[in-house]
Amino acid sequence: MPTIAKNNEVVTVIFSFAVEPERQQELIEMMIDALETTTKHQSGFVSASFHKSLDGVRVFNYAQWRTLGEYEAFAQSPQDQAIGARLSQFQLLDSRIYEVVISKPDDATLKITKGDLIHFAEFRVKPENQQRLIELERENVVIALEHPNLLCANFHRSVDGARTANYGQWRSLDNFEALLKEPTYESVREYWKGLAENEFHLYKVVYTEPLE
Repeated sequence: MPTIAKNNEVVTVIFSFAVEPERQQELIEMMIDALETTTKHQSGFVSASFHKSLDGVRVFNYAQWRTLGEYEAFAQSPQDQAIGARLSQFQLLDSRIYEVVISKPDDATLKITKGDLIHFAEFRVKPENQQRLIELERENVVIALEHPNLLCANFHRSVDGARTANYGQWRSLDNFEALLKEPTYESVREYWKGLAENEFHLYKVVYTEPLE
């Protein structure tokens, strides 16, 4: 099954879509079909994990490739262009290449499985501020992990310098609002202010390849 860890020797590609709630499942099914018929058979493909937001308005794919060259070769191929044409009826919000820079707890290796509950936060940042933002993320993730239902957090940086992203796995989202309200987590809610713009949604993993 797919795994996320700081020492993973893979190229991570994350792309996200905005979608109307009534078409969220349609988009997911189209992505699954493209994966099964085309993408997973390409040289260098490692994994894909599809996520749907609980509010119905987002879908994202956390994909892994063996090398940057193999991913770029597929991204420029007629096969991927055909997939892009099929999905163009949906709004592509972002598509970037990332590397994992923070995995907490230190011994954590996140295995992505169907049904996982995820808090995925994206930070839009100027390249000259990306490293400072990562430093603040490293400081504040320790506080966030005091929440009893947050199992692990994995921060990524985009190689173009314009994003960081936190992929957090939760045991339960019942008490997620505590991070947004309780004084204990005040610094966690504000550390990026003045450096980045933040948007997050809560997700469920609905499909992974490979399964094991």
